[in-house]
Amino acid sequence: MDTLQLLAEGFAGALTWQNLLWVVIGCLLGTAVGVMPGLGSSMAVALLLPVTFALEPTAAFIMFSGVYFGGLFGDSTMSILMNMPGQASAIASTFEGHKMALDGRAAQALATAAIGAFTGGFIASIVVVFMAPALADFSTQFGPAEFFALALFAFVATSSVVTDNPVKGLSSLFIGLGIAVIGVDGISGAPRFTMDSPNLFDGVSLVTVTVAILALGEVIYVACLERHIGGGKLIKPKGRPWLSGREFREAMPAWLRGTAIGLPFGVVPAGGSEIPTFLAFGLEKKLDARRKNPQFGKGAIRGLAAPEAAGNSTTGMAMGALLALGLPISATAAIMLAAFRQYGLQPGPLLFERSSELVWALLASFFIAMIVLLILNLPFAMVWAKLLLIPRPYLYAGITMVCALGIYATSGKTFDLMLLLAVGLVGFVMRAVDFPLAPLIIGMVLGPLAETSLRDAAMSANGDFSVLVQGAIPITLYALLLLVIAFAVRGKVVERRRAKALARVG
Repeated sequence: MDTLQLLAEGFAGALTWQNLLWVVIGCLLGTAVGVMPGLGSSMAVALLLPVTFALEPTAAFIMFSGVYFGGLFGDSTMSILMNMPGQASAIASTFEGHKMALDGRAAQALATAAIGAFTGGFIASIVVVFMAPALADFSTQFGPAEFFALALFAFVATSSVVTDNPVKGLSSLFIGLGIAVIGVDGISGAPRFTMDSPNLFDGVSLVTVTVAILALGEVIYVACLERHIGGGKLIKPKGRPWLSGREFREAMPAWLRGTAIGLPFGVVPAGGSEIPTFLAFGLEKKLDARRKNPQFGKGAIRGLAAPEAAGNSTTGMAMGALLALGLPISATAAIMLAAFRQYGLQPGPLLFERSSELVWALLASFFIAMIVLLILNLPFAMVWAKLLLIPRPYLYAGITMVCALGIYATSGKTFDLMLLLAVGLVGFVMRAVDFPLAPLIIGMVLGPLAETSLRDAAMSANGDFSVLVQGAIPITLYALLLLVIAFAVRGKVVERRRAKALARVG
């Protein structure tokens, strides 16, 4: 009951007209920045950080909560409409969400994303309020061996699940891992694959690779190989800007499964919501393969619903981990940690005692931000979808310009524009020869985590690599990995048998 009383007091502080105004402004600004490729929610918080110094702390952080969650929806909007995720956490939404948009169901896709974001974020906020102590204990159980097992699980699972060709999937994964190791080694200080170029000493930006592979590569592909659909042909959004009863029932289990997958990752420092979004997508694809009429690859609503819910549930939990543990799980949480310190506050267990009013008002604002975003974005789904009415030549020319401007805004380097073009050409080639793009992104996102965890585990055990298979969590992850591989092999065998049987009948 103490928790409910404190939360009620938080709502009393957050529901003043001034704080409500800051939540709405934060949601609008976050969404507006999120739709710009190369920026996203973390950049929005970083850009607005100096602006909020004139506000008192409670108002500033309430506004940040709106920016945070609004930026995530903006990322998903561009993923669905333009195949251009603002951040890595929105990559999984491009696979089926963009296909829905191309099929004229952009408004329904955006509604699916909005409800999924609301479901995942709202449930995560409830869990944060009532289960913070247990989650703190769970987070402390992860060490280098656990992180390495988690990364390896994600590598193999996504390479075999997201793609129908494991060889191509693994090849794409190794390309991503190769890009990830470019730069100065953080432990030895030795440059790796930099070709003596100072511009590569800091490595290759994930944002640059993501925008180049998924957006610019797609633009080049359309221009070179699909000119017959260019020529001013419009992709017209059709139907209603809400979900039918059948679509809602189809998406609901995926929203709940995605939320369940995303929740634990919010308290594990694994780099953000990229892993759970891909795992949620992979699970839905596996479940879809068992159906009589598989929908994945055609714009499956569950392939969008699950990663959206997973990403937002992870984000909500990450904010709880920041407040309760002082543990920044994502880049945006790290920026908010800096903001807390700027105000002379230190997130952690003592924050709940010393700044109780601020903490509970901020937790209450999470619920308010979810509702505000749902109210704002559901009616505007068709408005966003009308971006697809722009003729393709103008649309893709605009995408190219926005890609370049977004990348230049993040670094200010002409070299990054050249790198954008080079990686975009790689994305075009991969698209042309039907290589999956998701494993490449996974390799880039988790490559540094896997390498650091492997080296830390080995050094802590004096070079004894058996430490990687010790402990309940690594053994459980490896067992799940073997099950995934077994099911993948079984699926391929069954598929070949069916193909041979159909060939005989034919």
